[in-house]
Amino acid sequence: MFDFFNFDAYSATITNFVMVYGMRLVAATLTLLVGLWVINWLNRLIYNLMVRKDVDISLRPFLKNLLAIIMRVLLIILVIAQLGVEMTSFIAILGSAGLAIGLALQGSLSNFAGGVLILTIKPFRVGDYIEAQGQAGTVDIINIFNTVIKTPDNKTIFIPNGPLANSVVVNYTVEKTRRVELKYPVSVNNDIGQVRQILLGLLNADKRVHPEPAPVIVVTDFTDKLLTLSVRVWVNKENYWNFFWDMNEKVKATFEEQGIALS
Repeated sequence: MFDFFNFDAYSATITNFVMVYGMRLVAATLTLLVGLWVINWLNRLIYNLMVRKDVDISLRPFLKNLLAIIMRVLLIILVIAQLGVEMTSFIAILGSAGLAIGLALQGSLSNFAGGVLILTIKPFRVGDYIEAQGQAGTVDIINIFNTVIKTPDNKTIFIPNGPLANSVVVNYTVEKTRRVELKYPVSVNNDIGQVRQILLGLLNADKRVHPEPAPVIVVTDFTDKLLTLSVRVWVNKENYWNFFWDMNEKVKATFEEQGIALS
């Protein structure tokens, strides 16, 4: 009768298993822990190097995250190799799994490709004020899969890079100057020439207004009771809103002072 309780045989087998695979497991664990520490250290080092070399601020978080992912994948392959797994078989399995994951994550891959396009073509950079996908705000971070913008009322919006890269983006920061258009509806009983001279006086007194292109004041609409005077001037982009608000206040106060009848 076969002895199922041959403890010496089992003990030798277990000892041999522990000696062979236990050491591999310990080595793989140490490699994983040390590797993660080295990756974090290298990631910080590379990021600081990008800062010192003045790499585009838009590229820094994208490259940092991408390098971290690549290094972690290589580390996992190294750890699996130390466990004694046949790399040919593992790579074949990894390829099949990669294909399945790729099909399941088509949207994420589209966002990744969109991030690469955004950083390559550069329709906007970190710090630019943009309008896209029905949202408007200042670009805070361009990540691998999404772009983060901050709205003027301090809301944080995450926009997927795929749709963003393929949509219309209005960038308000690229050009140094912007045209301001103001509209003032006044009574048709007013002297248009007088109203125009008042507006020109206010514009000429404001140093934020560019002399070239020259300010334009035209009638853009009228009814039997009202006419609308449109004022178009050029200012530096950083002065746009302050000038817009200041001019409206000055015009109202001056019109009331000069007896110009508003709508």
